[in-house]
Amino acid sequence: MSQFAVPASGQSPLIVSVNGLRPTWGKDCFIAPNATLTGDVILGDACTVWFQAVIRGDVHSIRIGDRTNIQDGAVVHCTYRKAATQIGSGVSIGHRAIVHGCTIEDDVLIGMGAIVMDHAVVEKGCIVAAGAVVLENFRCEPGYIYAGIPAKAVKKVSPEQLLSMQQTALRYVEYSRWMEKVEG
Repeated sequence: MSQFAVPASGQSPLIVSVNGLRPTWGKDCFIAPNATLTGDVILGDACTVWFQAVIRGDVHSIRIGDRTNIQDGAVVHCTYRKAATQIGSGVSIGHRAIVHGCTIEDDVLIGMGAIVMDHAVVEKGCIVAAGAVVLENFRCEPGYIYAGIPAKAVKKVSPEQLLSMQQTALRYVEYSRWMEKVEG
């Protein structure tokens, strides 16, 4: 399955089954020692879940594609019987961001401290700026930068920015390889 970075303390990630559903993940994933995954969570290949991140599939399903990184302190959750969470491939969820009951398509960057609410859709190639709030039921059109509270389109994502976002997702896979790993 995956490998975990296990420090000298021997701490490992908190992986919790909920109502018989246990988180699963693909090949070459990194899950930090103090990350938490619960319930109906499926991660693709080469995903990284960083320190103090929480992916809580206790009340609905969470599906995450390949090469997606959930950075330090981020929270991914959903709403009971109402809003599942779907995150595509090549996505970066920034430090302390909250992604809740929404859909995030491929090649997206959710900035540090940003919030994406229930039934929102962030389409392919978008950037949600640090600290932005994407309101419930809002749709971010593909290829735009969204900023503010509430988030609004501020400009098109440049080809250089899109390339940088794609490289960030790949870099997080590389960063995970720097960690001391022990079979999980």
